Amino acid sequence: MLRPQRLLDAKRERRRGDLTAAEFKAIEDAAVDECVAIQERAGVDVVTDGEMRRHMFASQLAQATEGFEPLANSAIEWKRRDGDSEDGAVAIAVTSKLRRRRHLSAEELVYLRARTDRPTKITLPSPTMYTYYWLAGASEAAYPNPEAYLADVADILRDEVTELVRLGATYVQFDAPELAMLLDADHRQWLAARGIDPESVVPACVEMINGIISGHSELTTALHICRGNNRSMYVARGGYASIAEQTFPHVAVDRLLLEYDDERSGDFSPLRNVPDDKTVVLGLVTTKWARAETVEELEERVREASAYQPLERLALSPQCGFASVDKGNDITFEVQEAKLGLVARVADRIWSEADA
Repeated sequence: MLRPQRLLDAKRERRRGDLTAAEFKAIEDAAVDECVAIQERAGVDVVTDGEMRRHMFASQLAQATEGFEPLANSAIEWKRRDGDSEDGAVAIAVTSKLRRRRHLSAEELVYLRARTDRPTKITLPSPTMYTYYWLAGASEAAYPNPEAYLADVADILRDEVTELVRLGATYVQFDAPELAMLLDADHRQWLAARGIDPESVVPACVEMINGIISGHSELTTALHICRGNNRSMYVARGGYASIAEQTFPHVAVDRLLLEYDDERSGDFSPLRNVPDDKTVVLGLVTTKWARAETVEELEERVREASAYQPLERLALSPQCGFASVDKGNDITFEVQEAKLGLVARVADRIWSEADA
């Protein structure tokens, strides 16, 4: 969710030492309260804390764990809607053994649960998202290879899920944009240059997520796959076909949240690979720009998807986050709330009629 300007300012003030920890936490808490209120007004069924406490969606590990250092001269190419592109920094790399200082998301869950009566969801980056912090020539000082590093990442995430369940979590989602970024040939080359075999990423992701959630049958689990989301930009384009067979039938989650907001996403035919023990959450409402989708448009798109999965195993959501990094997408708070409200209204209309 979009960060209030006061929170963005407070983060800078805290880094300068101009705010105490207590003063900063009060501002951070207020931002979560505002985020929850927006979602409740919009009428969405599941509420999050909007990742207000994170620098970016994947930053908890580096915030909560020792072993990472700042990295210079490393960037990913991000594509803009107008066809141009720009580089975005990959700011850190693993350079020593990981040692967790605190839990990643326990604070998020405990605070959020006390602020709403609605079902809540906690998001965690997928383990293979952290391949981006491996750099050949620097990371071998800590681990002999990426596999050893990711094994420690998976152990941390497994322990995190166990702690979240102990604290009462009922719904945990793993965010895995790295899977769909593999659709981009240049990005695959970028990974290979860092010492990561692109062909290893999908099977490793599936195996590690299955291990992380094993033994937690009471927990609703989900996997979100998009093509990158950073200040209204993206990394890759193309349908899910090349990763669907490796992923959809084999990852042991209950829900797949898939990006389908525009032509970058391809058609719905890869959904035929989804087994009948999973729900597909269609990300049809874009978070990247202020395009005003209509009820009729969204209903038609859901009907198209129902040619590959029955309506009772479909759901509706935004395509991705409104602010996967602190500086969010190029939309306003008003547009954000309107889009959430549209999702809630259309979902209620489609599935209330289906249940009638």
